[in-house]
Amino acid sequence: MDIDMDIDMDVDMDVEGSLPDMVRDFERVRPDLIEQASRFAASIFADVAGRRGGMHGRIAPLDRASRFCGTALTVEVRPGDNLMIHAAMALAKPGDVIVVDGKGDQSCALMGAIMTNQCKALGVAAVVLDAASRDADEIRELGFPMYSVGTNPNGPTKLVPGRVNHPIQCGGVTVRAGDLVIGDADGVVVIEREKVAGLIGRAAEKVTAERKRIDGIRSGQALRPAWLDASLRAAGVLKEGEAL
Repeated sequence: MDIDMDIDMDVDMDVEGSLPDMVRDFERVRPDLIEQASRFAASIFADVAGRRGGMHGRIAPLDRASRFCGTALTVEVRPGDNLMIHAAMALAKPGDVIVVDGKGDQSCALMGAIMTNQCKALGVAAVVLDAASRDADEIRELGFPMYSVGTNPNGPTKLVPGRVNHPIQCGGVTVRAGDLVIGDADGVVVIEREKVAGLIGRAAEKVTAERKRIDGIRSGQALRPAWLDASLRAAGVLKEGEAL
C-alpha cells in the first residue's frame, strides 16, 4: 500500500497541535460500498490493487470459514497489553473492524472469549490482531471472525497507554482508520478508503475474466494462458519468434 500519513479526519487537536492519543471519530467507507466490496474475495482486491495490501500470512483466521468486510478502527498497543483495545471497543460502531498493531507478540493473548462476545454484541465485524488470541474453540463456536498470529493461554495486562485511530502497521501493511479491510480463508487485505469505489468495478471485471479462464481450462480449449509465450520471450527464456 502507499504509505500516506495524512489523516483525513475531523478531530480536535490537543494544545500542542498534534492528534490526541485517542481519535474518537473518522470518515468511514460508505455502507453501500462495503456491501458491494463484500461480494469479492480478498485475493481479488489484492490483485486489482496492484498485488498490494495483503497482510503477512502469519495473520490467519481461527476458523477458515471466516469472512468479513468492513471499515478499519485502528489500535496500537505495547506488546502484551490490551488496555487500548478496550478503549477502541468503547468507540466502535457496527460494521467496524478492529485492527491491532500488537507488534507480532505471541507471549500472551490480547483477546479471548469475553472480549469477543462483547465485540459481537457491539456489531463489530471482525478483529485482526498482529498478536496472539486465546479461547479459540469458544470463538469458533461464536462464529466471530478473529484473525491473529496464533494462540497463547496467557492473559494480557491492562496498564500501558497506546493509541486509537492513528495509522498503524499490521502484518506489514499500513492501515489507517477508515480504510476498507477484507478477510477470508486466504488472509486479510487492506484498501485505502479513497480507492474503494474505483476498485469495485475492476474487481467485477477480474472475476469475469477469471471465470472465463476457468471455463476454458475445464473445456480443454485453453489449457495454458495466452500470454505465456510472450512473457517467456520477454524474460529471455525463449528466443524471438520461438514458442512452446
